[in-house]
Amino acid sequence: MADLAGIPGAVIDDAGIRHLGNPLGEQRALSSGAAISVLGDRRVLAVAGEDRLSWLDSLTSQALTGLVPGESTELLVLDPQGHVEHAASVIDDGETAWLIVDAADAEGLLAWLRKMRFRLRVDPRDVSEEYAVVGGTAAAIGRIAPASPAGIPLVWADPWPGISLGGYGYAAVDPHPGAGRDWSEAVVTREEEQRIVDAAAGGELALAGLAAADALRVAAWRPRWSADVDERVLPHELDWLRTAVHLSKGCYRGQETVAKVHNLGHPPRRLVALQLDGSDSLLPAHGADVRVGGDVVGRVTSAALHFEDGPIALAVVRRSVPVDAVLTVDTEDGPVSAAQEVVVPPEAGATANVPRITRLSRRAPAAQ
Repeated sequence: MADLAGIPGAVIDDAGIRHLGNPLGEQRALSSGAAISVLGDRRVLAVAGEDRLSWLDSLTSQALTGLVPGESTELLVLDPQGHVEHAASVIDDGETAWLIVDAADAEGLLAWLRKMRFRLRVDPRDVSEEYAVVGGTAAAIGRIAPASPAGIPLVWADPWPGISLGGYGYAAVDPHPGAGRDWSEAVVTREEEQRIVDAAAGGELALAGLAAADALRVAAWRPRWSADVDERVLPHELDWLRTAVHLSKGCYRGQETVAKVHNLGHPPRRLVALQLDGSDSLLPAHGADVRVGGDVVGRVTSAALHFEDGPIALAVVRRSVPVDAVLTVDTEDGPVSAAQEVVVPPEAGATANVPRITRLSRRAPAAQ
């Protein structure tokens, strides 16, 4: 990791820069392209070898055999019952498939990939000592120098919330809150990462912290492995069929469950977006209970104070929870009321024709 000590106002933890003293202003700068974020909570895995794409295709939820150099996609590794075990953003440069993963998932995913090599011509390795990840709008990423060891810039453009080839979207709101989101992640050398940090320390470049990047993700209803995945989660429950699952590709572990839930059944839980009572700006902790009356019906997976929407969260609740139910969320200072927005409707699965809903977005004043 780069030396971050010289950046004025930076609040630093094990993952990197949490914020620089103005998280709401950093969100605005990051979303407008005026700042970039050094994503110290990401790791980079590289899979070289002639068989890399067909091999990854056979192991994961995504169709990868036709992935062209420079194209962005993402994949999931599922267990035999269809639960999400690992997730990765993917870009291939014609020689190597580059996987951007959450730091907490890197070791487990790499160990599993190495175990599955058999006699194929593939070489998965962790290259995080050599490479880092930075994020921002396409224009912001254009102001830095992504790594390009094979001549293709390693810039992953987030496909969310579009519906990728072979995918399926359950969220039927119009417009989707992530529709205007412009987000890319670039793999850079450690030298370039240090150059970016030095430029920020000298006032030549604006940075935004990890808290700002995550708040924009939560507002876009974008699932993330390190926050929204538990040992039971199915991709359907997070609306992750949009970008990470190809429903008509060849066999892979967990495919039977994916097909059955989508075509014949319904996921047992569903993702909701929560507009929290903003009077005290109280944010629930990860895993906080979500209740209807006194009954626990789900848990918070992500929460943030957004620069336009105020306090918001994502939560996974039982499918049976009515879409108009009044919810409360536990916090350290007591329960907070929450209005739910339907992300994955109860009718999801069974290839249901879910009616589209016009979204009414709250825009709360935010202090700078």
